[in-house]
Amino acid sequence: MSARVLLSRASAGAGLWVVPMLMLAGLALMPGSTWVTLTVAGLAMGVIVFMAAAGMSLVFGLMDILNFAHGALVTLGAFVTASVFAALPAWGRADALLPNLGLIALALAAASGAAAALGWFFERVVIRPVYRMHLKQILVTVGALIVAEQVVPVLWGGVPVAVPRPEALKGSFLIGDIAIEKYRVLCIAVGLLIYAILHLALSRTRIGLVIRAGVADREMVQALGYRIDTLFVVLFVAGSALAGFGGVMWSVYNELITAGIGSQMLILLFIVIIIGGPGSIPGSFVGALLVGLTSNYVGYLLPKLALGSTLLLMVLVLLWKPRGLFQASAG
Repeated sequence: MSARVLLSRASAGAGLWVVPMLMLAGLALMPGSTWVTLTVAGLAMGVIVFMAAAGMSLVFGLMDILNFAHGALVTLGAFVTASVFAALPAWGRADALLPNLGLIALALAAASGAAAALGWFFERVVIRPVYRMHLKQILVTVGALIVAEQVVPVLWGGVPVAVPRPEALKGSFLIGDIAIEKYRVLCIAVGLLIYAILHLALSRTRIGLVIRAGVADREMVQALGYRIDTLFVVLFVAGSALAGFGGVMWSVYNELITAGIGSQMLILLFIVIIIGGPGSIPGSFVGALLVGLTSNYVGYLLPKLALGSTLLLMVLVLLWKPRGLFQASAG
């Protein structure tokens, strides 16, 4: 095995150790009970950001599309959630886990479907004419984001909309003097499931292999008879659905949403993608966890630096690995 391959594998392995090392550093700087609470909160925030960032990372890293309108899909997911919750208030007020989970599952299905449909329309009408034109992509997608933020108040009103957390998911689990919020545990479980599905689909299935081969050599894959353009449209729609999915979990996490929720989250999404490496699902996952943990740890230890902590994290990672923690690979 060549020295270059060994160095590459060692570098990728180093990326996997960043999250545990950050968690150990946090444990050394704060009381144990506080560390557990902040760590769970950071992991929950991280997996929610990952759900939205994964789709954007795939579209950016594999299709070479700069889609700033991705934030609008997050916003759509959040407001569809508010509508579903408002239509079925009894499910949310029920003090039983099953109807509460059913309400969230229904919101996930509705929001993901709406975001996927809008993503399909957006790809055909707005994105397709500007493939491989990065400057025009930025202009049209930023414009679409601005338009979306103006349309939302027309449909849902110009005031913040409440998304009340389902009754059985309120409160915390108490373990001694440690408090762990119930909804954050659910977020971590759902985020791990989404990561596992994406990773297996892109690294262990034929369609994932074809997509990754199409990124490396589009013409060769087409010559073999595969309709790579159709696969890329499916990839774009799937990425849009993931944005809607993330919008659901983020809206219930915050419990209050505005038309600017997508553009606010967009900054975090780009930071996560740059840290992890565009097109890498493991990279997006690790990058999102780093962002979530850093925000919570720094917010507790150095509150005045909390606002810029994620940007500082991105700078430090890029100084160490300018191309991100992981190589641009779908798997």
